[in-house]
Amino acid sequence: MARCLRCEKESSVIAEALRFCGDCLRDDFESARAKVEAGRERLRAQFGLPAHPPRSAGGATCSLCVHQCVIGSGEVSYCGLRRAGDDGQLEGPSADIGYLDWYHDALPTNCVADWVCPGGAGAGYPRFAHAPGPERGYKNLAVFYRACGFDCLCCQNWHFRQAKGRPRSPQELAEAVDARTSCICYFGGDPGPQIPHALRASRLALEKVGERILRICWETNGSLAASLADEMMERSLASGGCVKFDLKAWDEGLHIALTGVSNRRTLKNFERLARRIAERPDPPPLVASTLLVPGYVDEREVAAIARFVAGLNPGIPYALLGFHPDFCMCDLPPTSRRHAEAGLRAAQDAGLTRARIGNVHVLGADY
Repeated sequence: MARCLRCEKESSVIAEALRFCGDCLRDDFESARAKVEAGRERLRAQFGLPAHPPRSAGGATCSLCVHQCVIGSGEVSYCGLRRAGDDGQLEGPSADIGYLDWYHDALPTNCVADWVCPGGAGAGYPRFAHAPGPERGYKNLAVFYRACGFDCLCCQNWHFRQAKGRPRSPQELAEAVDARTSCICYFGGDPGPQIPHALRASRLALEKVGERILRICWETNGSLAASLADEMMERSLASGGCVKFDLKAWDEGLHIALTGVSNRRTLKNFERLARRIAERPDPPPLVASTLLVPGYVDEREVAAIARFVAGLNPGIPYALLGFHPDFCMCDLPPTSRRHAEAGLRAAQDAGLTRARIGNVHVLGADY
């Protein structure tokens, strides 16, 4: 058990990586900020990442996401992907080259949106789905981008920090779409830091299949530039896909403690894209999810997130996901069934009509 440095409470749901309980982070994050950030700086240094987004006068600017890095000679972007060359130009991934992997996943799959999407539920049949139910016999092209603009202590795909892999072109990715591929889902990491590559690959893949069904979907932390979020939504709306936002916490201080980044841009982008739901309400083009981190993301956080989402559109699907110990939070227990059910009630009480617990199989015993 860890002891909170502020209230001195000892609990199995206080992460050693933070050393503050969720209540104290919500109540007075500023008093904890210095210690929380010092721990994160040590962690990022292990992976050769800068402690903060660079702000070098006269440096090269990357405008893809909320960080707006200004990268001087010898520096790297916050996500670790980009450098400034001797000529002052950015070096790193582009629309032509990206660092990513992909694989085919049989449908229906464990997608956050599988319960409301064409591939898992037949939504939008026959225009966007091959069957009125699960698309058995078809597959998803799962595309994992090896970078992220967030720095989540509970990251369950953290291994991308260890290696970028070999560079791949958008043409190579588009060629991976075969006759039984009915959707592409970009995730990671996060597609945001390499979104020009994903957008180009999507265009090439859609041109390749012609009139055949090929949905374009995204799983993202939502912190990219607003104009790029619009382009993501354009691809999804036209193809029958969806944009899935991971809304990690409502309280800004808690969000910074867990991810290293404010949630303001994410919430603004979510609100922005929610305005477009009426353009194609079925299948739902916007989906939200929240990882239920024991001791930190509880029913209070879920209730606040759900009120925000319901205020935009009560029919937006919202999945609550069970946490399993990983990365810097291996000392926490899995999400308990009681925790998940309390979150579900909070979401429903806040007015959401399509809320669910997304991965019941990972839930642990009550703590």
